Amino acid sequence: MMDLGRFRTILFDLDGTLVDTAPDLAGAMNAVLERNGRPHLPVAAVRAMVGRGARVLIEKGFAATGASADPERLPGLVENFLDYYRLNLTANSVPFVGAREVVADFAAQGARLGVCTNKPFDLAEALLRELDFRSPFHSVRGADSAPYKKPDPRHVYDTLTLAGGSHGEAVLIGDSETDVKAARAAGIPVVLVSFGYTETPVTELGGDAIIDHFRDLPDALRALA
Repeated sequence: MMDLGRFRTILFDLDGTLVDTAPDLAGAMNAVLERNGRPHLPVAAVRAMVGRGARVLIEKGFAATGASADPERLPGLVENFLDYYRLNLTANSVPFVGAREVVADFAAQGARLGVCTNKPFDLAEALLRELDFRSPFHSVRGADSAPYKKPDPRHVYDTLTLAGGSHGEAVLIGDSETDVKAARAAGIPVVLVSFGYTETPVTELGGDAIIDHFRDLPDALRALA
């Protein structure tokens, strides 16, 4: 069994950290682009756009095809995107290799676990439940769970409090600049995954540690303890 060291409250980002959701996000993006006469984008291009919410994703998607999303039509485009995505939430999305096993081991050791995501709460909950990956987590907080979201540290505080965790024993596992900023603002360490979704190279984000596989996470936490 893995030794957690001092970290008894472990918070995870969702998209690009726990679950590879890019294929289904790209599917929803391409459905919207196609309806608006724009070409499809490859999944690899969409990966770097994820993490700041559906509105920003749509704006970046249109820009990548050489067009701009009409600000007046943007709310409708976002609604179309979310409608399609809800119906195809786990068509091709899967937890990253090793995520289930490591999370299960942390839970077995009594760690308080939470998901701190900028995905809408209902989609985050539905995604985890459809993947049979909800039960290990004591809390899930989404972008609309409160009037603030990452990188606002209150999003982190809410997640760890609802998980029954302790700030002094907390760490955030993420994949993006948003996660680093949120962790820094909250005053907790952050471990980054190298396989996530980021426009900036992960080595330049300023995380406290970087892992290439979930099996490396326990050692990374011990090294930070």
